Amino acid sequence: MRKGIALEEEIEPFEFRQCVSVVKSTGKKAKNLKELRKLVAQVGDESIFHHVCQYFLKGHILEYTNDFAQWAGETLEERALAERLTCIDPYTLKSVESVRIELLREVDDFLSHFPEPHDVIPGNEFYFNETINLIFPIGVQARNLAEFLVAIDHIDPGSIYYHFYDARVRLGEGIVDDFSRWIEHTLMRKEIADRIRAIDPFMHSIVSIREHIREIIEKYVRADMEGVTR
Repeated sequence: MRKGIALEEEIEPFEFRQCVSVVKSTGKKAKNLKELRKLVAQVGDESIFHHVCQYFLKGHILEYTNDFAQWAGETLEERALAERLTCIDPYTLKSVESVRIELLREVDDFLSHFPEPHDVIPGNEFYFNETINLIFPIGVQARNLAEFLVAIDHIDPGSIYYHFYDARVRLGEGIVDDFSRWIEHTLMRKEIADRIRAIDPFMHSIVSIREHIREIIEKYVRADMEGVTR
């Protein structure tokens, strides 16, 4: 028993961090698809990151996966283009510049078939924004699955976003998030990590992501407890 406690004390804890995004306007807006294309090519990486990678942090509807696709589908009512933009995966592309190139490619292809896009009514333009991200520890740590389970139920959605979505870009590995990385490499529980990585980030809201992670962890915590009591 003492040996087990000592080993747990040696484990590097998972430190939960919070992500708070302060939105800043770039002053740029597009009233049609040609203007959108021009500005996508011009704005900084921070703006592309905000409109694509931070889409789920903003609690948008799940039919789309980025702000450009949502504007194309809901405002321009160009469903075919919206579907193609939705298929752009920033986590497999791994760099903001690669995302920009894919956005331009899809818009250019659409404009080659429909070269005269209509203007939206005033007030429905696409407004280019960017964010200043503030990342800080929230004073919550976990050294085992049971502690992790308690924490995942109470942390803010911004923390879920940072560790599950942002990590996929930050770590540069596409499917690897902070949660599964710690569980695999620190707790040595690869089977749990694989199940968390199997959660499709495009198919769930942050609330749903939290619930799926909680269900996975709870199953293994219960199994571990049953194994101890036998």
